[in-house]
Amino acid sequence: MTIQGYLIIESNVVTNLVEWDGNPATWSPPADSIQLVNLITPALVWQENTEKTDWILVEVIGAGGIGFTWNGNILTTNQPKPI
Repeated sequence: MTIQGYLIIESNVVTNLVEWDGNPATWSPPADSIQLVNLITPALVWQENTEKTDWILVEVIGAGGIGFTWNGNILTTNQPKPI
């Protein structure tokens, strides 16, 4: 198995990001957590629009981080909209 970054999700919030091979014999994630491979998980993050006049949430693959929320399909940043 390949070692890669996994998002650990508990109660629909990313609580940790770990490097792991996905093998529960080498490490056991927290009970009742969800483990997602970060590199293939979609996340909504703030990016400037093309006119550079506002910030919008844009889907980016592999941009998840601690504190992001999970709705069962996509992560959403916990950061406030930039000013």
